[in-house]
Amino acid sequence: MTARKLTLLTADRDIARMLAAAMQDFVEPPPDALTLFEAPDEGWRIEAYFTDLPEPDALRAMLGDVTGLDVPEIHAEDVPPLNWVAISQAALPPVIAGRFTVHGSHDLGRVAQGPNAILIDAGEAFGTAHHATTYGCLTAIDRLTRRRAFRRVLDLGCGSGVLAIGAARVLPNAIVIATDMDPTSVDVARSNMAANTAPGRIATYVATGLDHPKLRRTAKFDFVVANILADPLIRLARDIRRVVLPGGKLVLSGILIPQAPAVIAAFVAQGFALDRHDRVTGWSTLTFTKR
Repeated sequence: MTARKLTLLTADRDIARMLAAAMQDFVEPPPDALTLFEAPDEGWRIEAYFTDLPEPDALRAMLGDVTGLDVPEIHAEDVPPLNWVAISQAALPPVIAGRFTVHGSHDLGRVAQGPNAILIDAGEAFGTAHHATTYGCLTAIDRLTRRRAFRRVLDLGCGSGVLAIGAARVLPNAIVIATDMDPTSVDVARSNMAANTAPGRIATYVATGLDHPKLRRTAKFDFVVANILADPLIRLARDIRRVVLPGGKLVLSGILIPQAPAVIAAFVAQGFALDRHDRVTGWSTLTFTKR
């Protein structure tokens, strides 16, 4: 089957990162593979590979609505039916987020395999740390766990499992639970946990939000991280309040900067105090304390 490639060029790195993240998060179905790199004499180049190609003008309009940017022209072309996921993985460099180094298997020989090196290959589940929201959550985990030894951690909407793996690495005595509504993501997370020698440390469940018997019966958490999207987070605000202990920490991401005020208002109304608002390439990471 012939694949199709969409190409978008921009001179601004931050705009390129914001558009690439929006293309990954908001296009249905998402691209089979996506790369972002600096091209000589061209600026920043986004290449997205699709089996089912969206109409380029409609995609351009949608990206403009989501990001508020004047989106450059998008070019489409046929490409050979190669394994573009594997090819794009090889283009992803390691990412340093606080004390964590997240890398693919293609970098095993070049990244020191210390206790905070996390192996995550790009694939069917979200979360390689190249996305600003995953990066923001990892840096928040790093910052908060330097100050406090949390005992019970929930990664809500775990995707690839990278956040749960990071929490388990730096909190060796903590109970860590990871959930996602997508069974494929949970399977991928379990595989990543096995690859990072963490499967016995992390319990994984398929759950829509907090609707799972294990979550209803378990004790509350002193640390919750949820890297989802703004609208689902707002809908889950009351349920999240029920599972966070007083004084517990909550980290939220998957939020475009213009969406942050609505998310903040929803969680302040549920008894959370905003500690910190970090912004990376158009995306917000919010840190709260439960009052």
